[in-house]
Amino acid sequence: MKNVLLLFAFLLGTTFSFSQTKVKDTITRRANVVYDKKGNVVAFKAETPPLIQIAGAPKANYTYFWEYGDGTYSKTAEPKKIYKKPGEYKVNLSVTNNYDNGKPPKTRPKTVAINEITDTHFDEMASLPDTTSVHLFANREPMPEEEIIVVMSYQNVLDYMANGKLYLFYNDKEFKNNNFELVETRTHYGEREVVENGVAFVEDENNSYQNTASADDHSQFQIPFYAKEDDLELTLAESKSLFRDAKVFEFDGMDAKTTRNVFFTFKTTPEMIKDTTATVRMRGIFVPDRNYKNHKKKTLEMEIVTSHDPNKMSSNAFFMNYRTVRLKTIHFKTRFQNDGEGPARMIRLETDIPDMFDKKTLKIVDSYPKCPICPKDEEVNYSCLDTIIKQKQIHFTFKNIYIPGSNQKNVTERDSTKGFVKYTMKFNKDFHKQKTKSRTAIIFDKNEPVITNYAVTRFQPGISIGVRTGYNLFTDQENPSSYFLGATISPYKSYRWYWQSELYYNYFESSSSQTSDFQQVQFNPPIILSNGTVYDFGFVQTSSDTKTTKNLAEVVPISLRYNLNNYIGVGIGPQFSVVLSENTTTNQSRKVFAPNLNTNPFTPGEELESMSQSQSTTTATKAFEKMQTSIFADATFGFARIGPSVGVRYYLNFEKDFNYWQFYVIWKF
Repeated sequence: MKNVLLLFAFLLGTTFSFSQTKVKDTITRRANVVYDKKGNVVAFKAETPPLIQIAGAPKANYTYFWEYGDGTYSKTAEPKKIYKKPGEYKVNLSVTNNYDNGKPPKTRPKTVAINEITDTHFDEMASLPDTTSVHLFANREPMPEEEIIVVMSYQNVLDYMANGKLYLFYNDKEFKNNNFELVETRTHYGEREVVENGVAFVEDENNSYQNTASADDHSQFQIPFYAKEDDLELTLAESKSLFRDAKVFEFDGMDAKTTRNVFFTFKTTPEMIKDTTATVRMRGIFVPDRNYKNHKKKTLEMEIVTSHDPNKMSSNAFFMNYRTVRLKTIHFKTRFQNDGEGPARMIRLETDIPDMFDKKTLKIVDSYPKCPICPKDEEVNYSCLDTIIKQKQIHFTFKNIYIPGSNQKNVTERDSTKGFVKYTMKFNKDFHKQKTKSRTAIIFDKNEPVITNYAVTRFQPGISIGVRTGYNLFTDQENPSSYFLGATISPYKSYRWYWQSELYYNYFESSSSQTSDFQQVQFNPPIILSNGTVYDFGFVQTSSDTKTTKNLAEVVPISLRYNLNNYIGVGIGPQFSVVLSENTTTNQSRKVFAPNLNTNPFTPGEELESMSQSQSTTTATKAFEKMQTSIFADATFGFARIGPSVGVRYYLNFEKDFNYWQFYVIWKF
C-alpha cells in the first residue's frame, strides 16, 4: 500500500509540474515569394502570415526589401522588375513586421529563369547624389538574434573606368561582445574578397564625431568623413581602432558614372547589447582607384530595438564616463512615421528633458523634412520648425509641411512617410550621476499622440581609489594609542547608494601598570647588612608594567553607503582585523625596604637593593593566528561624493572591551 501511495504522489507531482510549464511556441512564421513572369517582366508579391497587433500601437504592417538577383533592389510591397539579360536570378526577400508582437517572417530565396527579352524598357539602377560616392544603409534596425541586410552602394564619379577597393568594418570595439555575425555576402559585378595586411592599429585620437543625417535615408544616422580624403592609411588605421572585424573587396572595370550594390546578410548575436537606446555602427570605405589614396567614407549608425517601430527616440548617452562627460555634447534623435491614410501638415514632438541637461544649450543639428527655424512670435505661411522650451519638455513642431501617410493611396515609397529631428544638448553645471529616461509624444495634426520608447542615459560605474587615514580611540583600554592608513575602492562619484571596500594597516599600542601597597613581612632568617645591622622584619612592595603592541591588517570586504546630499554621507558594514604581529611585554619587580625605626608605627625606610628582584617576560602571537570581527556605522562631512571629507565611525567589536571610535579624513580620486 505504501508503494502505491508513493507512485500516486509521483504521478500527481509530475502532472502538476507539466501543467505549470508554459510550452514555448516553436511555430516559425514564413513569407513566400510568388511571381508572375511574362518574358523578362516579372511581377513579385509576398504571401505573408497574419500580423499580431501590439496593443495601443498604430496599425501593424509589413515592409519589404527585395533583391532581384542582378544587383538591384526595391522596397515596394509588390514590385515589377524588367530584367536586361536572360539567365537565372536568385531573388531574396526580407520582410519586417512593424507594430507586431511576433518575429519577422522567415523567407527562402526563389530562382527566376529569364529565357527571352520581350521588353526593352529596362530598369536603370538609381544613381547616388552627385556629392555622394558611397552609401550604406540597412533594411531595418537590428534586434538580438535576427537577421538584417546591409547594402553598400558605390558610384564611380571619375571620368574613366576604375579599378578600386571596398572596405566594410563592423563590430564596435566599445562593446564587450560582438554584435554581428556575417552570414552571407552577395556581389554581382565580379567584386572579389581579398586579405589585406599591414594596416597599423592606432588609438582613436578624436572620437567626437559630428553626427549629421542623410536626406536620402531618414532612418539612420550618417557620420560624414572628417579627415583628409587623400589620407587612406590614417582612415584605415582609425577604423581598425574602432572595429574588430572587416571585409575587403577589389573590383575592376567599373564604367564612369555607374553605380553598384553589394549586399551583406548579418545575424545579430545572442550577446548583442540589448539596451534599446544604444546605437551600433558599421563603416564603409570606397577607394575608386587602387593606384591612388583618394577615398570616401560613410558610417552607418543603427539603433537597437526590441520591436520594429518607426517612431523611436534614441541618444548616444550610453554608458558615459562621468569623469569626462562634462566636456561631452549629447546627441539625440527622434524619428517618426505617418502611418495614416492621409498626409500630415503639422507634426509636434513633445520630448521629455531630464533635469541634468541644460535646455538653453539646445541646437538643432538636422531634420526631415528639412525646414528653417520658425521666427519667434511671428506667424508664417511657409514650412518651418518651431521649438518651444518648457520647464520639463521641449516641443519640436513641424509647421506647414506635407508628410504622406504610409496607407495613403498611391504612396509607394515608405521612406517619404518618415521624418526625424536631431539635436544636441550639454549638461547643467551641477548634475548627479544617476540614470535618467525620457520619451516623446508624437502628434500628427490633431490625432491622438503616439508615445515612443524611453531613451535612457547611463553612466559607467567608474572606479574611484581613495586614501583614508585617522586615529582610533579605545575607551575601554588603558593608555591606548592607535593610528591607521589605508585605501578604499568604490564607484566614482555615486549619487545616492553605493558600495565601498577598504584595506588598512593599523598600529595599536596600550600600556598598563600596577603597584601594590607596602606590606610588612618577617625575615627568617634575619637580614644582616655589611655594616653589621640586623633586621628581623621589613617592608615589601611589588609592581608590574605591561605594554602591548599590535600590527593589524583590516579589511572591509564591502560596506553599504548613502550620500544624503553633496556634503553628508553615512555607511554601515563589517570589518575583519587580522593580527600581523602582537607582542606583550611584562616587567615585574619586588622591592625590599628596611624599617624606619624612628617612626611609630614603623614605616618603610631605605631600599635593600641586594634583596630586591625584577624580571621581564615577552609573549608573541604568530601572524594570522588571531582575527577580530566587528561591525560599524559612520558619517562623513565635507564633499561626500569624492572628498576631501572628515568622518567619525563607531565599531562594535565582538571581542570584550574592544569597542572604539574612529576619527578620519578621506579623499578619493
